[in-house]
Amino acid sequence: MTAEYDTVDHRVAADETTVHSTWNNELDPVCTVDPGDVVRLECRDATNGQLGPDSAAADVAELDIDPVHPLTGPIAVDGASPGDVLEVELLDLEHRGWGYTLVLPGEIGHGLLPDGFPEPAIHVWELDDDADDGVCRFVNDIEVPLNPFPGIVGVAPAETGTHGTFPPRSVGGNIDIKHLTAGSTLFLPVAVEDALVSVGDCHAAQGDGEVCGTGIEAPMSVTCRFDVRSDLTIEQPQFETDGPFTPTGRDEPTFGTTGIDETLRGATENAVSGMIDHLHEERGLTREQAYILCSAAVDLKINEVVNAPNWVVSAYLPESIFPEERRR
Repeated sequence: MTAEYDTVDHRVAADETTVHSTWNNELDPVCTVDPGDVVRLECRDATNGQLGPDSAAADVAELDIDPVHPLTGPIAVDGASPGDVLEVELLDLEHRGWGYTLVLPGEIGHGLLPDGFPEPAIHVWELDDDADDGVCRFVNDIEVPLNPFPGIVGVAPAETGTHGTFPPRSVGGNIDIKHLTAGSTLFLPVAVEDALVSVGDCHAAQGDGEVCGTGIEAPMSVTCRFDVRSDLTIEQPQFETDGPFTPTGRDEPTFGTTGIDETLRGATENAVSGMIDHLHEERGLTREQAYILCSAAVDLKINEVVNAPNWVVSAYLPESIFPEERRR
């Protein structure tokens, strides 16, 4: 889905003057826009250009993670003040034809199951707009639907100093909500004058959970309309979206694995470990490929929270991503 707009009022390139990798409310804005303006931002991939279409696992092992999450901005929205709400209408996302999902070395401790995956891994995806509704091509003719969204949209925090980009915040940031596709609207509480909004970490697709630590990371351009809402008061991000609410955007046959544990993390680990076992033992994927596919196309859902002391979390795998002859 692509929202309608007549013209782009501002274009912001991704260069050394517009890209930053931390949150800091003292950063100078790269431009100032009026409420209602449409802005197109060029966004680098999550590793700031260290990986590309020809990258391999050896390149992942050599990654410098300090510049991870290069953000384009900040954009000053004239008139936005603390207590206001910044409305970000996502109008369009354009990819460059490729993306990747990677597993960082387990010793780094990134992702849901770092101890189970000590070695780095990567899959470079072909992003094909010409196929029905667009697909991201995996191994063994598996196709994940193409649903681009920005993993990071946020405004500058009120706290002074430099802050990392990995944790999500009350003012947005690394929220990784896969439903923020074109046509969606995100509402962010403004914490500083002119909001100072930045965008980055674009994904071609992602399963709810992003369990291996990356979605299908891809350089993209993001076109959005910014507005200031003084009639709203919120404490944390809110949004309006038409989805997709499943990896394919429709109800369909799905295979699920369940995790049960006294902690949410433990239940999640059990559900994903069960899905990796299934994909490896019954669908012919290596364990690394299975972990990557879980991050790109498997949705985690909290099924039950009220029967103490245990939580129930399930992982949902859509059958339609497989060739018809390999579905259950």
